[in-house]
Amino acid sequence: MPIYEYRSKDRTGEKACEHCRNRFEVFQKMSSESLTECPKCGAPVEKLISNFSFGMGFDVKAKDSGLHKLVRKDKGVYEKEY
Repeated sequence: MPIYEYRSKDRTGEKACEHCRNRFEVFQKMSSESLTECPKCGAPVEKLISNFSFGMGFDVKAKDSGLHKLVRKDKGVYEKEY
């Protein structure tokens, strides 16, 4: 289930509570409708566009860290992939 971020439309904080004044996250199904009100105080909220994250593979992290990957080519024979 994706995580969506919301924030109060009232940026001055007069109508917003501590929960929605900055940002808060909600687990929602992709098919669920966006929230229109803060679940704690009822202030109007807007859905934020946030960065999405996808897991970088181990190979990318290892290569960036300076590690090497060996791939087996034959019985007892390995070749450096990176």
